[in-house]
Amino acid sequence: MDPLSKLLSGVRAEGSIVTHAVMPAPWIIRFADHAPLTMVTVMRGGGTLLLPGGGSRPLAVGDTALVRGPDEFRLVSGDVGNRAADRPGNRDAAPTEYEIACFHSDSECSGQELTGIRWGSEADATALMVGAYRTSTRRHERLLRALPPVLVISEDFETCDWYESAAAAAVGQSAGSQAMMDRLFDWSLVCTLRNWFEQAGPEAPTWFRGLSDPIVGPALHAIHSDPGAPWTVASLAAEARVSRSLFAKRFTAVLGQPPLNYLTESRMDEAEELLTDTDLTIAQIAKAVGYADPFGFSAAFKRHRGQSPTAFRASAA
Repeated sequence: MDPLSKLLSGVRAEGSIVTHAVMPAPWIIRFADHAPLTMVTVMRGGGTLLLPGGGSRPLAVGDTALVRGPDEFRLVSGDVGNRAADRPGNRDAAPTEYEIACFHSDSECSGQELTGIRWGSEADATALMVGAYRTSTRRHERLLRALPPVLVISEDFETCDWYESAAAAAVGQSAGSQAMMDRLFDWSLVCTLRNWFEQAGPEAPTWFRGLSDPIVGPALHAIHSDPGAPWTVASLAAEARVSRSLFAKRFTAVLGQPPLNYLTESRMDEAEELLTDTDLTIAQIAKAVGYADPFGFSAAFKRHRGQSPTAFRASAA
């Protein structure tokens, strides 16, 4: 399994807030959830993201934006200079303001509706699909660290049309609606992330860029498929079918660190997930990540993470 597949395999929305909004301009949505990740897909109309640092990103039909939290941000109708641009007759009207804060403990939001935002089919209104996502595992947090503060991916309109219909069907079901919306959000999130990683170029993490390298790629697949295997520089070079010296030089050049350093970091990441997301014993985790005994594993984990596996598990809990 490659690193991206492993990260995405851990993406599971549980209790995510997914809603469909149809709004005549002018409008402003303030995202006050402090959610780790928010996804906005434009199915009709458009708007402009106003980001915490003062930047802005236009969104058109077919665009999906992923905004990494926890800072608040806004989405406004039209463009920054003319917030009612998608309905010229309303340029002088005061914008209707909405707030999305469904993860707050006193919020009345649910997965089926957001206060003030309604279902509808006005032809001249903007239609959005909005999802707010919680992180629930260590793998989720690793995924977020690999992303920029905001990314925008453009899709074909036909995809949006299908997505809107699927969302309407999910919300229209009383039984199982939350599970349906969670899975719909998972599907859209994975597709968006995969497309971004493929298009990101130098913005993508080094391990992703390494996947396409004919020498580094096979070694990365091997490490992430079986992190507990007794890998050496020689055995990883054999996966790439090159000499040990050529492999070590190329791996270090592409990923910025030697192969065994990368292997150790990958094992520590895997250990963190097992410590926080499973009930496995320290000895079982040690074996799963390639250590012959729990003492050697505990010493390595403390050296790289600053605390023992037991202390780490207790603090995470």
